[in-house]
Amino acid sequence: MTILLSLQGVSKRFGGLQALSNVTFDLPEGQILGLIGPNGAGKTTLFNAINGVYPPEEGRVIFRDKDVTRSKPYDHARMGMARTHQIVQPLNELTVRENVMVGACFGHENQHLGNAARIADEVLEFVGLASRVDQLAGSLNVAQKKRLEMARALAAHPYLLLLDEVLAGLNSSEIDGMIQTVLKIREQGVTIIMIEHVMKAVMNVSDRIIVLDYGQQIAEGSPEEIAKDEKVIEAYLGDPKLAEQLLEEE
Repeated sequence: MTILLSLQGVSKRFGGLQALSNVTFDLPEGQILGLIGPNGAGKTTLFNAINGVYPPEEGRVIFRDKDVTRSKPYDHARMGMARTHQIVQPLNELTVRENVMVGACFGHENQHLGNAARIADEVLEFVGLASRVDQLAGSLNVAQKKRLEMARALAAHPYLLLLDEVLAGLNSSEIDGMIQTVLKIREQGVTIIMIEHVMKAVMNVSDRIIVLDYGQQIAEGSPEEIAKDEKVIEAYLGDPKLAEQLLEEE
């Protein structure tokens, strides 16, 4: 088992607020790791610590056997890490294809424009946006922008993909389609960390789940273990019967 990402005692403060406290885990290649917890638990802050937006005050981030704790986000991208954002951030005045080309040009393969255009078209076909390639990104609806954000990250051909609430704002049909896309990404060998509030999705997609509450790592384990964990039920899931139902849904 090859460890792709390792967090060792990662802590982050903002003034008097302890946003993360001693978060520690190893992520093997090829897994989907679900990251759940109440609003304000520190999930996006953890993503920002992992990919260099807010370096932690304490602890280390090891990616592909290199200490990247103090590296910048563009360094992480060059090493093969990519992410989406909770609030989509398309380059509105560029076309859909041009948005995705950016990911290819600034990923670890450092593609030139010719190859970037080819990769963009392949990825847009994969995420279901092939018919929108020449459309301005700003004209897409929410679901399409979510897929564009994912496509731009995928065009970098990452080893590790950080997905920050890619299901937020989607209807039931769109959620089902996005879940299938996430599973297909994993089939291509990409390792994934997924922040999500849609419990049906995260419980049925993740190999393991980590639960944060007020910056504390209160649980880690399989979806089955998490659904039965009393601390998790109290802090987040609320109803143990509901948690069991989520595991039974397909």
